[in-house]
Amino acid sequence: MSTSVNGGGRATQVTKLDRVVIRFAGDSGDGMQLTGDRFTSEAAAFGNDLATLPNFPAEIRAPAGTLPGVSSFQIHFADYDILTPGDRPDVLVAMNPAALKANIGELPVGGMLIVNTDEFSKRNLTKVGYDADPLEDDSLSNFQVHRVAMATLTQGALADTGLSKKDAERCKNMFALGLLSWMYHRPSEGTERFLREKFARKPDIAEANILAFRAGWNYGETTEAFAVTYEVPPAEFPPGTYRQITGNAALAYGIVAAGQCSKLPVLLGAYPITPASDILHELSKHKNFGITTVQAEDEIAGIGAALGASYGGSLGVTTTSGPGIALKSETIGLAVMAELPLLIIDVQRGGPSTGLPTKTEQADLLLAMFGRNGESPVPIVAPNSPGDCFDAVIDATRIALKYRTPVMLLSDGAIANGSEPWLIPRAENLPDLSVTFASEPNALDGSDEHWPYVRDTETLAREWAIPGTPGLQHRIGGLEKADGKGSISYDPDNHDRMVRLRQAKIDGIDVPDLVVEDPSGDARVLVLGWGSSYGPIGAGCRRVRAEGMAIAQAHLRHLNPFPANLGEVLNRYDRVVVPEMNMGQLALLLRGKYLVDVRSYTKVAGLPFKAEELQHVFTEHVEGVRA
Repeated sequence: MSTSVNGGGRATQVTKLDRVVIRFAGDSGDGMQLTGDRFTSEAAAFGNDLATLPNFPAEIRAPAGTLPGVSSFQIHFADYDILTPGDRPDVLVAMNPAALKANIGELPVGGMLIVNTDEFSKRNLTKVGYDADPLEDDSLSNFQVHRVAMATLTQGALADTGLSKKDAERCKNMFALGLLSWMYHRPSEGTERFLREKFARKPDIAEANILAFRAGWNYGETTEAFAVTYEVPPAEFPPGTYRQITGNAALAYGIVAAGQCSKLPVLLGAYPITPASDILHELSKHKNFGITTVQAEDEIAGIGAALGASYGGSLGVTTTSGPGIALKSETIGLAVMAELPLLIIDVQRGGPSTGLPTKTEQADLLLAMFGRNGESPVPIVAPNSPGDCFDAVIDATRIALKYRTPVMLLSDGAIANGSEPWLIPRAENLPDLSVTFASEPNALDGSDEHWPYVRDTETLAREWAIPGTPGLQHRIGGLEKADGKGSISYDPDNHDRMVRLRQAKIDGIDVPDLVVEDPSGDARVLVLGWGSSYGPIGAGCRRVRAEGMAIAQAHLRHLNPFPANLGEVLNRYDRVVVPEMNMGQLALLLRGKYLVDVRSYTKVAGLPFKAEELQHVFTEHVEGVRA
């Protein structure tokens, strides 16, 4: 701790911290996502490692000031490598009584609470079930409470701008951002530049937000209420150029890169659906890279356009969430039968049906594995973090092009909306994904015909012949085809052979061996995860090891086919624990394939695992094998 004198001549204590978790919470119209995103951007520019958890209301227009309408944004930033957005906030900024009530249960004893007192009217308190004002009784006595009249102070700062009272009050989120930026020594230039760019067509609104931001900063400097500020030094990263990135943005950039690496035009056929729509939005900005985006009238048309593009020699991509996969299933089966490359991105959300559109889940694994009629195997790839989405797209595209197959990529809401620092790869380090199209007839009987189902002896992939290529007339489609020739066939033996060939092609896909992290080398418990559970599992294992216990961790990117050494890895440990945000879908597959007594730990609350809860689960299992 050190002491400094601020610009107003008041001495403040500066406390150095290695990590902080801040949660901004308010009504869905209070701009909490923008506030959190701006704080995140400045933390990234400052050099901190970070992870975020935006939490959106499930209702599109929930009544203002109600619990269903609460929107929050949590950021965990640190001077070391972190894996999660934090279990609970150290600082809670509550813009109204609903935000306070929805989040106060997660603020630890001694945590800091910054409250916008202007919203604590009797009407707003009654709306969320408060019988008395919690700011006036002793119900918040366990916390460091700072009462700030943010709306009033914002209106005062904007009194000379000519804005209406209502428009001025809308800037109070920038007041909160300014106050927190001052408190944690965040730079301000980037936020002011962002606001001028965002509201370039409304310069009066831009300047109003900047004035509100500065007012929050100045309030922190001049008020006696905040005697301590905090510093979180930059983290040490490997050399390179970094940027903050969300999972959906990384997926979009991965698709752009896949098109460049394969030297193919890309067509995205998609219907807007939460939480995947941002991929469509982002890709629509990159037509200069040979990207065509089609906002289709429905999910079926979206994948139909993408598959048609693949038939014509492009890289076809479709993006959706679980309900959309259900609608796309027949066309996915057609892609399996036609043996065409196709990238299908499922950003999973809570289900079934419409379910929890803005919440996260990992419950589409069995849908991806089996959700089609007939025997129609599809490779499955799952990223483990926002930044990893880029690499996962490149990997999935490699498989789709090399093996002529549709590939399912399973992201989820936590990855899609979360963000982290991302090391921007150098273009020369990206893989060559270029393909060779058929150019000559290939009939095995010596004729001048083209047989579409003649296969590569190593990959079992068929040749990709672009329609219109002279001499390469051929037939593909949804009816079973004769092996090699591609003519329609109802022969039982041929159907049996073709089904087994398509399965063998997927089984033979080249995926890397599973890597196990076991620092002690003598762990008896293995924790195996997939998807966004990577961060919480890793953080939970770190905590268990910090208590002096041995535990091993591994994470699956490839879920179909599994890594070749997975069975050997599972049998190496006395106990295998699989945490999943579903009812145990991966555990079911592992038990069936490897006959291992996998122990499930499941959660379907619409929110990610917490490191603390997994620490307790893992500790119980480690102690269980000792007994």
